[in-house]
Parts: sequence; C-alpha cells; structure tokens
Amino acid sequence: MRKPFSLHTARCRAAGCLLLALPSLYAVAAVSPLPQVIAQVDRGAFATADAQIDAALHDSTLDEAARRDYAYQRERMRRMRLDFSLDAEGAKAQLRKQIPDLREDEFARWDAAGLIEHLDIDGQRRYFKRAPSNLFRLSAEARARRAPDAAVPKDGPYEHLHPHHQEIVAAARATGATSLVPRRVEVTQSLVVKPDAVPAGETIRAWIPYPRAIAGQQEDITWMASTPAGAQVAPEATLQRTAYLERKAVAGTPTEFQIRYAVTVYARHIEIDPARVQPTPEDPALKPYLAEQAPHIVFTPALRAFSAKVVGTETDPYRIVQKLFDAVDAIPWAGAREYATISNISDYALHAGHADCGQQTLLLIALLRLNGIPARWQSGMVYSDDAVGYNNLHDWGAVYLAPYGWVPMDVTTGRLDSPQQALRDFYLGGLDAYRIAFNDDYGQPLVPAKQHFRSDTVDSQRGEAEWSGGNLYFDQWNYDFQSHVVPLGAKR
Repeated sequence: MRKPFSLHTARCRAAGCLLLALPSLYAVAAVSPLPQVIAQVDRGAFATADAQIDAALHDSTLDEAARRDYAYQRERMRRMRLDFSLDAEGAKAQLRKQIPDLREDEFARWDAAGLIEHLDIDGQRRYFKRAPSNLFRLSAEARARRAPDAAVPKDGPYEHLHPHHQEIVAAARATGATSLVPRRVEVTQSLVVKPDAVPAGETIRAWIPYPRAIAGQQEDITWMASTPAGAQVAPEATLQRTAYLERKAVAGTPTEFQIRYAVTVYARHIEIDPARVQPTPEDPALKPYLAEQAPHIVFTPALRAFSAKVVGTETDPYRIVQKLFDAVDAIPWAGAREYATISNISDYALHAGHADCGQQTLLLIALLRLNGIPARWQSGMVYSDDAVGYNNLHDWGAVYLAPYGWVPMDVTTGRLDSPQQALRDFYLGGLDAYRIAFNDDYGQPLVPAKQHFRSDTVDSQRGEAEWSGGNLYFDQWNYDFQSHVVPLGAKR
C-alpha cells in the first residue's frame, strides 16, 4: 500500500543557503537559519516561517544575497497557495465532474492513502489544484468509478509503441548511424502578457526559450523573425538559451512577444551491448555529472536507502542503470506542482507517490550519480506531425556509458510495450525525432540576467517575463508553441 503523502524536511546544501546565527535586531530570538525556514515552508507552517523571515529581514547585518534567499521563501509560500488552491469541498466538486455519485468514505480513503495531494497550511488542509485529475492516474479504483462519458486524458503519440520507433530502429540497423530520420520543423513560440498586468507605458521584458545547436541531435537552426523586432538571442553556449524581447505595455491590451525559427531534429538510437559496457573512466570532464547539485540533486539518507534497495549487490554498471531506470519508471506519472515551490525535487519524487517527467528525471540523475554513473539533464518541447497537433513540455536526460559515451534516456516514456528488445528499451539509448531541447542543465542563468525572481527557477520551457516592479508569474501571462513539419530541404 502506498504510504500517505507528506512533504519532506528540506536539506539546503546549496552555496547560497547560509547557516545564520546572528542576533536579530528585530526580535529577541536569534534569526532562524534559512534551512529551518525552508523546512517550515515545506511542512505548511507558513505563519511560523513568515515570522522567521520577518525577523531575518530586519537584521541589519544580513547581506543582500541572504536577504534575497529569505525573501524568496515568502514568494514561495505565495506560489504554493496558488498551487494548493482547493479546500475539501472544492476538491470533491472537481471529482464529482467525473464521479457524480462520489461518496465521502471514498474521498476520505483516497485522501488518507496520499492519492489526493494535499498540504496542511497553518492547520488548514489544502488540496493541489491538479490533485483531482491526478487521482485517475494514480488509482485504478477511481478510474473504475469514473462516469462512462468522462473525458480521458490523451497521451502523446510517442509515449507508446509507434511506427516512428520502428522506423528509427530499422534505419539504425540499415546504416549503422546513431543520428537518424531527421525532421525539419518550423516553430512559432509566443508569450502574451495579460491586459493591465503592468501599468501602461512600462517596459515588459520577456525571455522565450530558444534551442542551441547540438551535433547529431538538433542542427541547422535558422532564425526567421520576432515580434517585436530586434530580439536578442543568447549565446550558443548558454545552457538555458532564450530570445530576449522588450515591449511597452498599452492600457487594456495584451502585450505579445513572438519568435519564429526552423531547426532540423534527428532521432537518436544507440544499441547498447551490455557485455561491452565498462566502469566510468577517471575523466575530469565527467566529475560535474557525478556530483551532488543542490538543491535538487542531493544524496540524502532516503535516496541512499532507496538506491541500496534497488541496486542490491549489483556491480555491473549497465545492470545498475537498468535497475534504477525501471525503478523510477515504475513511479506513476501525475501533473506537477510548479517546480519553484519544491525545495528538493528528487526527494519529492522519491516520497510523493507520483512524479512528472522533470521530477522523475532529476530522481534518476541523482540515483545514477550516487552510484558513480554520470548523468545530466535536458528539457524542452515535444510535438508531433501536423495531423496529430500535439505538443507538450517535456524533460529527459542522458547517461554516460563507456565506451558509448553520452546516450539519451527518457525514463518518463520508459519501456515500450514490445517483445523486441531494441523497441522495448528504445528510450534507454534513444530519442524520437519530435522534440526540441531548450535546456542542457537545470537552474542556469538567463541571458540577459533576470532582475527579479524567476517564475520557474528550475526549467525554462514556457518563458519568463518581468517589469521594473517585479516578476510576472504564470497567472499573469500565457504561452504557446506551434510546430509545422516541412520537407527536409526546405529553407527560409
């Protein structure tokens, strides 16, 4: 039986999480160390955390970096209230849209089992706004209770075995290549700030995700246009690359930012022979991908215990990768809280009873690194041929296996339902040709730098916006991604 969901105690080991023991000039008690404040926020003790933050911010000896860290915890609480926006009656009302005769005992049982994600904020139970829809992904009992005419969520076309996977494997066997069946795609991405989100005449600054060239994965990037003109594209080496735009707000009018570009995307397929896989070499270039990367990749005691249970006495590196991949793949997918509200995402994925793609990927990366196997992050957008019209945010990664080098992995799509090993294991060493990567690491700085807190401190897939008065959060603007697959030789 799944254990009840509870938020973990944060462990802040990042360079900016300072352990402060300075006397407060505002209160008799000493200023609470930042990790203690983070832990209070995580467990829903907002009033206590707010008082601790207030005391810290009134301490004149606190430096600006620490002040910003404390202030962000106040902003994090505001965002968490937006995520946990439902009371019990609101959650039940959402469920009754699909289970009209929902019983009180059913709701109480699912809640007690941790299947309806909640947080007790200052003693009041609040439910995650996506928890009612997530329930049907987590509970077979709930699915069986759903009304026959209830809408069922649709998965992406490549989340299950598809002729495209067979096309890639066949091409790899015919040619011996590892970058295959390229697709040329034209993309329009937009970010539209809602009317009067900022005062008229004020300048809005916007960052829209933009791909960087990755040999054998995405190449021949062609800039087409932007609205307004004059976009500033971040340097190629920027790990979370964006196009930056500015525009003045007009009263009563949405403020639109848009970019257009084309890129050639390759599928990847590396057929791994387990007998050839070797231990990780002593290479200084790999050390960053073996290390903890706080706050979301931390080798906590719980992570070590989970790893020991999954890996056991196994010493073969490829078998370790397979075991960890399968263990994380077994975690049910569910819609996620905003990443910026979670203090340690890999730990959250370990305990929540569910996880989305980025959470699963960070957990797998943490487990692989703990076991001496280099792993790294990648994220962007997935899409489809025009006839399907599908697109979605998505995160995946790569693992280093000698002598093959870096090979892609997508643990969220996971194993495919096929008796053929090359197809079953496709996403442990392969990628489809319908995804654009914007990010090659998490939590990396934007160019130009953002002046205010980011809406997403981890990923960069939808964009960011701000003005002189502060950040514009996700509830203040909308984003859109439109793709059009064109003949491979098409040029603009």
